[in-house]
Amino acid sequence: MKSNLHLLRTIAILISLGGAVSLTAGCGSTPKQESTGEYIDDTAITAKVKAEFVADKTVSAAAINVETFKGVVQLSGFAISAAEVDRAVMLARNVKGVKSVKNDIRMK
Repeated sequence: MKSNLHLLRTIAILISLGGAVSLTAGCGSTPKQESTGEYIDDTAITAKVKAEFVADKTVSAAAINVETFKGVVQLSGFAISAAEVDRAVMLARNVKGVKSVKNDIRMK
């Protein structure tokens, strides 16, 4: 009886470890997919960049989109002047955690 109980416990532990390993593997980062931690960091960076745009008088936060992937911020949308484009890029670069900025803003 003890032998069967020991075997069942061993099997249960192996099954639970197998599930934990597969769950952990699903949370890892790949070149095209963020880990959970990276996603949270990128969401915070996006929010901070947008907050900088809202606080700035030169940049239209409603007209410029911000997306972040692994610390790389991509700006897109429309601006009314080169000065607005330059200011948006500069504000985004100065946010903590930003590794680089891709500028796809078009002038109207």
